[in-house]
Amino acid sequence: QVQLAESGGGLVQAGGSLRLSCAASGRTFSSYTMAWFRQAPGKEREFVAAIRGTFGSTYYADSVKGRFTISRDNAKKTVYLQMNSLKPEDTAVYYCAAGSTDWGRRILRASYDYWGQGTQVTVSS
Repeated sequence: QVQLAESGGGLVQAGGSLRLSCAASGRTFSSYTMAWFRQAPGKEREFVAAIRGTFGSTYYADSVKGRFTISRDNAKKTVYLQMNSLKPEDTAVYYCAAGSTDWGRRILRASYDYWGQGTQVTVSS
């Protein structure tokens, strides 16, 4: 069993930066693929970024590529999402997810077994 807790959300002006953190419990954190998803009002939850447990490979949605960076610290059982050059369209609730998934399925919500409660990110224009 894994429990996830996000933090770091808030209100920021367009062009600004935020860093989200996701602290995990459980003994096998380093083996999990970790991901960030987001859900804007009235929209489906969408994939943002993922990082592999074993090799630390990363993958990003096109909409955030070059602006967001996902990283992990296995000793601290924490995954991060550094968000730069934020845009109003980045406004959403951001969720952390963990799964023992095939890397090829990394963008699929169904691939993740554990989810955090979410943290709100609001970008003003």
